[in-house]
Amino acid sequence: MGLLSSLLGNAGTIENSVIQEKYGKLLIDSEEVIAGFKIIRDTFIFTNKRLIIVDVQGLTGSKIEYFSVLYKSITRFSVETAGSFDLDAELKIWISGEQSPSISKKFNKKVDIYEVQKLLAEYTL
Repeated sequence: MGLLSSLLGNAGTIENSVIQEKYGKLLIDSEEVIAGFKIIRDTFIFTNKRLIIVDVQGLTGSKIEYFSVLYKSITRFSVETAGSFDLDAELKIWISGEQSPSISKKFNKKVDIYEVQKLLAEYTL
């Protein structure tokens, strides 16, 4: 199910030490990695200061966009849990001034979507 879930684009967790090693140069001195998720080639990183989305583009993956969202810019978010026959849970995030979700990601059943929601609530409320 892990391979199928990855092929469908669902996220799985990444160890904080792996994120720190690979993306540490993106962080400022007082910034700490809280949690991270991998979606095929892209990475979704929660820090104590912001949300960083690493979007690997193109066939070769040589072009990478690093998208930072300050928690104070997030106006609302929603989570949808995985059902009995669903392979995924979904997270949607709205950034101030936008009518539709700016960010929408799917997570596999290994990810506790309630923990993701709790993390967002802790930093945005």
